[in-house]
Amino acid sequence: MGPIWRGGGHGEDDLLARCYRSCFALAEQHGIKSIAFPAISVEAYGFPVERASRIALREMNSFLERNRSRAVMAVCFNKKAYDCYLEALNEA
Repeated sequence: MGPIWRGGGHGEDDLLARCYRSCFALAEQHGIKSIAFPAISVEAYGFPVERASRIALREMNSFLERNRSRAVMAVCFNKKAYDCYLEALNEA
């Protein structure tokens, strides 16, 4: 479960990043070679998708730099999420 957005002043960015890192640690611990993520905390928990996509891609890229034999996928549930992830990817 990801963090609930409370306006951005309650450490939400760090909590979201730690959520991804925890998932990656579990994947490594259990020998999982591929993992897919929806936009964690977006929609139901109110995290702005633009902000969440940048955090997600930063953590995914960091993990993949250390684990080149793994596969990570971002699953976009709508066009807005896709566009935000694509924009964040182009900025990286």
